[in-house]
Amino acid sequence: MYTELWQSDVLNKRFEISRHIYNSLVTVTQKRYNEMIKTKVYRLNYAELTEVNKEIEKVNKHKKSTETELKIWNDKKKQIYDTLNDLRTQYGLNEYSFHADVKNIQKHFKTNIDSFTAQKIATTLWRSYKELIFGDGENVHYKRYGSLNSLEGKSNKTGIRFVNGKLSWLGLEMPVIIDYKNQYETQALENEISYCRIVRKYVRSKYKFYVQIVFKGAAPIKVNSETGKIKCFLGNGDVGLDIGTRTLAIASNSDVRILELADRVQNIETQQRFLLRKQDRSRRATNPGNYNPDGTIKNQGNKKLIWNKSNHYIENQNRLKELYRKQADVRKLQHEILANEILELGDNIYVETMNYAGLQKRAKKTEKNDRGKFKKKKRFGKSLANKAPAMLLDIIDRKLQKYGRQLIKIDTWSVKASQYNHAENSYKKKQLSERWNDIDGHKIQRDMYSAFLIMNVNEDLKSVDKVKCTDRFENFLTLHDKEVERLIGNKNLSSIAI
Repeated sequence: MYTELWQSDVLNKRFEISRHIYNSLVTVTQKRYNEMIKTKVYRLNYAELTEVNKEIEKVNKHKKSTETELKIWNDKKKQIYDTLNDLRTQYGLNEYSFHADVKNIQKHFKTNIDSFTAQKIATTLWRSYKELIFGDGENVHYKRYGSLNSLEGKSNKTGIRFVNGKLSWLGLEMPVIIDYKNQYETQALENEISYCRIVRKYVRSKYKFYVQIVFKGAAPIKVNSETGKIKCFLGNGDVGLDIGTRTLAIASNSDVRILELADRVQNIETQQRFLLRKQDRSRRATNPGNYNPDGTIKNQGNKKLIWNKSNHYIENQNRLKELYRKQADVRKLQHEILANEILELGDNIYVETMNYAGLQKRAKKTEKNDRGKFKKKKRFGKSLANKAPAMLLDIIDRKLQKYGRQLIKIDTWSVKASQYNHAENSYKKKQLSERWNDIDGHKIQRDMYSAFLIMNVNEDLKSVDKVKCTDRFENFLTLHDKEVERLIGNKNLSSIAI
């Protein structure tokens, strides 16, 4: 958006007000949530739900289990969920209650924040509670200064609106930069607008504002203006993905590949460490009263320490922000391109279920190696932060939804793709350092073979179809050898082992 200085100031003020509304809502709702989880009804039902989930897992793993057994446990689970849902409604822990709560807060800021935008702030908080209540989410947190960077409306009739090439919001009218030569943009603007979102990004030491428009209906088809060829289309056939923390192996009937995820994302550890050290020195120099003689930060109990930031500190903080922004933009661009390439290979895309949150955490056990030295507890936090494999899967799933499909997740523990040998119809556990398999006298790269097996799972998603593997293996072997030949001589990751 074209924003004048005073308009940028007003937008920044509104983002800060929205953050205060969100945090006020957290205070209100968190009290109710804490009261609810203390009740005897909640604790008993939650403990019972844990036991029922364990029993359902046992029934699913046991081969002799019947559908009747599974139905009994699922019915019991539904009864517990109904009881817990009634309890949550009683304590006002649902989206509609959040909308009612935010109404009382928003009326104090109605000249800056409209009711629809305030409701969307409440919906954002409700999503965090949904993750906490129904998923694997952690505790709901307050938003720090400068961390809320997007606001959206509910329709294009009131609040944040896009009208005649301008964004209008409570007295502000800002022209939007539109490329009318871009066929995709002009076709998109012909559709009816559902709602708009304002996004704030910190680019080269200043805030820039963008409008994201959500349209109704199907998205226009992207076409190469020079050749007239469709840029992204959905292929036909099965595709297997073996995704790791840094690499991705792809297997299909037309292509087999192994590559490093987001290989253009540079390692910024050295620059990051350098800037953080400078910030720490500056913070200590400007706030000497906040530190103990041994260099640790003073514990003032409930009293909050006041931190002064020098201009040099803010300058280094902004440099670090810029590094993170560049990384994020390059990573997202590469993931979007790769997702398009995968979709062109086939419409049935299979992938293993992975717990990336678990891989990020440090190991709990303290272990020693063969030489009696303690093993490092660090796991894959840095790799996952740089490569973001879960983001790639989300992008693929989003693109598939356009065609009425979704990413097919197989049962990792039942399939055991890294252990199975279709030629011998046997399983053999391997060390992580073993990167090559011997399949029917052929030397096959481990990850590419796993992707091939994932591509050929049965309809139950719990076992590999041996007949499919046998029929497709010769074609896979040709494509595999071609990919190995391409990688020889290149600077590849050690985990690729080529």
